[in-house]
Amino acid sequence: MKLAIKEMNEQFASEILQWQYVAPYDFYNNELSDDNVQEMLDNPYFAMINNQSELIGYYCTGTAAQVPKGQDVGAYVECCVDIGIGMKPNLTGQGLGTAFFSFIVQTVQEEHHLPLRLTVAQFNKRAIHLYEKLGFVKAIEFSTPTEFVTMLKM
Repeated sequence: MKLAIKEMNEQFASEILQWQYVAPYDFYNNELSDDNVQEMLDNPYFAMINNQSELIGYYCTGTAAQVPKGQDVGAYVECCVDIGIGMKPNLTGQGLGTAFFSFIVQTVQEEHHLPLRLTVAQFNKRAIHLYEKLGFVKAIEFSTPTEFVTMLKM
């Protein structure tokens, strides 16, 4: 799978915000609204496209990738680059995650030269397995009441 990064634009943001995941991953469903589109345009969000120029996912960095409640419990005190990702729902669970996330990790590491951190819902065992496979280790757990864990890659 050949991947490329594009600047987030209104069309990509609108499409991403309409993605619908099946349970239990419906936790990640969003709502298409002007405010949510603007959030994606105002923060470091990037669209991921395949070699047919189709939108297949996105990633974000910085505070946009953090769960706000994590700030209250000290989950984000270390100097790291936070990353968040999303893959088009019909592409999940097909073994594409390793290539997709590896590309993002490599890109972010080349740009920032800092440890990476991500935050994932504890129930998302599929994602946690992928992150561990790529060298991330569990760090801090917190609830919002959803249970989350931060994971680090040094």
